[in-house]
Amino acid sequence: MEEYMIKLKQSGNLDTYMILSDREKEVLTLIAKGYSNKEIAEQLVLSVKTIETHKSHLMEKLKMKTRPELVKYAVQKGLLDYGY
Repeated sequence: MEEYMIKLKQSGNLDTYMILSDREKEVLTLIAKGYSNKEIAEQLVLSVKTIETHKSHLMEKLKMKTRPELVKYAVQKGLLDYGY
């Protein structure tokens, strides 16, 4: 599976959104809606540390360095209407 993902990335045919887990999509959506890590943790009944880990994984997978980059990505993907 990992080899397949690498080949897709190299060919340019990979939509990075597809590699996100459902939980990462939820967290990304809530980040884009302006919720803090603490507020997201409360809504999803998770620890703040877990939310920070999800955010870190999002940034790594999407090759982003800042929260505003995540927000811009979420807006471009139309995630403000996704769930919550």
